[in-house]
Amino acid sequence: MPFRETESAIGRALIVPVVREDSGDEALRVAAWLIEQGLGVVELTASTPGWERAVGSLEDVVVGVGTLRTREDAERAVAARARFLVTPCPAPEVRAIADAASVPLLEGGFTPGEVLAAVDRGIAKLFPAHVGGTALLRSILALSPGARIVPTGGIGLADVPAWLDAGAYAVGIGSELRPDPEVAAALRDTLATARAR
Repeated sequence: MPFRETESAIGRALIVPVVREDSGDEALRVAAWLIEQGLGVVELTASTPGWERAVGSLEDVVVGVGTLRTREDAERAVAARARFLVTPCPAPEVRAIADAASVPLLEGGFTPGEVLAAVDRGIAKLFPAHVGGTALLRSILALSPGARIVPTGGIGLADVPAWLDAGAYAVGIGSELRPDPEVAAALRDTLATARAR
């Protein structure tokens, strides 16, 4: 998938699930369930044992790899055919690998300076987003209207519409998104509300 198409897919997804599990097999199980729920973008994490095999096994989704902080892990993610890379904080070495491979990078930052620097290069990840809340996102967007920012960290499904209303490009959701009928229903409701905005 070309660079711009991947970036657009992230925006269209509205919710980017962050899958962090105890094994690659469990990550695949959760990712498969997320795909069944209609999500087209999934972020696996380099902190999950066996993540490389899991990335290579996912073909019906735009899959990225997060929690990247080193050149080595970024190279492994690109080799595993990740469609996008994600860092929790500014990570020049990861950025260099993403640039060389023409793979989109969601570079993490928390301060306005860090987030705006990432925005200047593409899509920024606001992390940990719950600390500053939607007010922080609004303040940053006031400085750079139209910036593509994905808040992640401590955000629940019920909070997604508020973040999107504040101007988020998409919203990262972590541990709440696990196979469960009640979660599936809440996810459907949240997506329906978000898409009707």
